[in-house]
Amino acid sequence: MKNFKGKNILVYGMGISGQAACKLLHKKGACVSFYDEEDRFGNIFCYDKNPTATKYDLVVVSPGIKVLGNELLSHFARENVPVISELDLGYFFCKGQIVAITGTNGKTTVTSLVHRCVKESGRQSFACGNIGLPFTSVCEEGDKNTVFVVEVSNFQLELSSYFRGDIACVLNLAPDHIDRHGSFDEYLRVKKKILAQKGKQKVILNFDDNITRMLKLSKKTLYFSKNMLNRGVLVKNNGIFINKTKVISCNDIPLFGSKNLENALAATAICHKLKIKPKFIKAGISTFKAPPHRLEYLGKVQGADVFDDSKATNISSVIMAVEALENSRLVLLMGGQNKDCNFEEFFERGYNFEKLYCFGEAGEYLYNTAQRFGYQPQIFKTMKGCVSFVKAHLEEGQIILLSPGCASFDEFGSYAVRGQVFKEMMFDNYEKIEN
Repeated sequence: MKNFKGKNILVYGMGISGQAACKLLHKKGACVSFYDEEDRFGNIFCYDKNPTATKYDLVVVSPGIKVLGNELLSHFARENVPVISELDLGYFFCKGQIVAITGTNGKTTVTSLVHRCVKESGRQSFACGNIGLPFTSVCEEGDKNTVFVVEVSNFQLELSSYFRGDIACVLNLAPDHIDRHGSFDEYLRVKKKILAQKGKQKVILNFDDNITRMLKLSKKTLYFSKNMLNRGVLVKNNGIFINKTKVISCNDIPLFGSKNLENALAATAICHKLKIKPKFIKAGISTFKAPPHRLEYLGKVQGADVFDDSKATNISSVIMAVEALENSRLVLLMGGQNKDCNFEEFFERGYNFEKLYCFGEAGEYLYNTAQRFGYQPQIFKTMKGCVSFVKAHLEEGQIILLSPGCASFDEFGSYAVRGQVFKEMMFDNYEKIEN
């Protein structure tokens, strides 16, 4: 499916992925229209106000479009109009080597780590996909030796039928985005689409994750683990090893916590399958700086250490952050817009927080759930109100952790904006973000 010249094609959804898809299709000679539910696009050229009245040869769907219960997608299904994802479209025109990385947590960090290690080895690399750079905007770049490190979200996989990575890595799997998919089983079904049922795909799985470990399709699967393995990528004598070859000392990994050790293991396993030498893997990892808002240490305020983990939008992310810090003086800030996650499994673990603060749309639910398990939380209508209170009551020796466990959309446009507001309020330069 590479000949789009003269074909009548609709791009559904005009986020950055949809815009990149439009540009690629136009370049290939297609007759491109687009549709988006947002009214602001209504007066733009090529906007189709009534896509059900037009006969299309193909529909390309952006990852931001919800599939479950979507009447427009149901219409195309009844009319037998082929529907593909933006990833599928990019896959048709990519000549390089594709590394596909998915999982509930850690995708962006692992994608960035692999990208850096590949560049250290001297090969051309693009970090794209869910990380922010659409696959379709770069898919035609480079040659067969170019590496495309694609962060793949479940939203992108939902309608993908053709996209496959030469190397596929599943980092971990835990309940997330149940509001989008309806059930954890459906979420898992979508995630598993990254794995090819046939062909020569190289698969990398997390041995320490019970669900991920069971996805093994062949004897050639490479596992990574924070514990000892007979073969694979593992931790031994405080270092990361590929089988018996030491790659890097754990002391040289500039990332905080056990979940980032897991991320470094995954990146090492992927790079091994890319045939990158250990010296380049070590160079890439040892000089790496974590992306913002992922258990990011911000510094001290009045003697308290402050961490921004705004990217933690599900329960498993919060668990990883709390267990990475392991401190009885931990002050946890959590809340936002719940994604139909059940937080009982978090509170029943019995973590010893010095203070627990709940905020936002999910604040009352979190407050009531925490109380049932013996906690004495405080509740705030907004994160801003919560942070103002925390800042006014800081004590030396505390560890302040923003790890919301929820989406940001009740108060902020993204987890990144939420994290930035938290940082600027805690460090007394909030006025510039307000203005």
